[in-house]
Amino acid sequence: MTTVASYEALADAEERSATIKLHGPEAFEGMRKAGRLAAEVLDMLVPHVIPEAVTADLDTLVLDFVLARGAIPATVFYRGYSYSSCISINHVVCHGIPGPKRLKEGDIVNIDVTVIVDGWHGDTSRMYLVGDVPLKARRLVDITWECLKRGVMAAKPGNTLGDIGYAIQSYAEAQRCSVVRDFCGHGLGRVFHDAPNIVHVGRPRAGEMLKPGMIFTIEPMINLGGFKVKMLDDGWTAVTRDRSLSAQFEHSIGITEDGCEVFTLSPAGLSHPPYALT
Repeated sequence: MTTVASYEALADAEERSATIKLHGPEAFEGMRKAGRLAAEVLDMLVPHVIPEAVTADLDTLVLDFVLARGAIPATVFYRGYSYSSCISINHVVCHGIPGPKRLKEGDIVNIDVTVIVDGWHGDTSRMYLVGDVPLKARRLVDITWECLKRGVMAAKPGNTLGDIGYAIQSYAEAQRCSVVRDFCGHGLGRVFHDAPNIVHVGRPRAGEMLKPGMIFTIEPMINLGGFKVKMLDDGWTAVTRDRSLSAQFEHSIGITEDGCEVFTLSPAGLSHPPYALT
């Protein structure tokens, strides 16, 4: 995930192309492996996201898990960032920095991880409910999950980027929520942030046509209040301007001949909270 405004800077650092890449079978196989590991990281965290958990400790779990499997956390030292995950709590929209903060009963938490496996990036995020969560917060999480599902369903050949944005925006706003505009999904593969920008608002039939071989993230950020955000002084953390709750889910997908393949599905079936461990 990145801000729309910063994509030019990312191009210099990552060799981002203005041309949308159309990937072949090798790329899809690489993305399956990277996406699965990223999803396994989020599965691993489920029993640890509890009241009194320290966010820095959760980040260490991510680092150790990824390194033990011969992969690399993509965010460590990425543009000056020092952690293996982003942990965003309650009114934090995205890019929350792990640290000494402890989770408390009733929090909703987004954890975002990106791993590199054999050069391929698996990027995903998921919401977690900490203890007994108020109904309005649980409802926001449910709405955001539905937004992601609708965005993924719209991702198929012959549709456009605008169709994805419209599927998300129309549902969120019908539920009296708002869609963050300042951040978007992105192409990825061997490059962390690539073309195209995946904006989560849009008009039907507008924008680039979707074609088999495109690989990108869909990662809607949905707020209970207004869509405006502000950046904190750390240069990373984005929060809702009105301090309303925010939620996000993210998948990495590839466009196929007849739909899309989701690379970051939970191997344990832990896609939507509350997560039941058996």
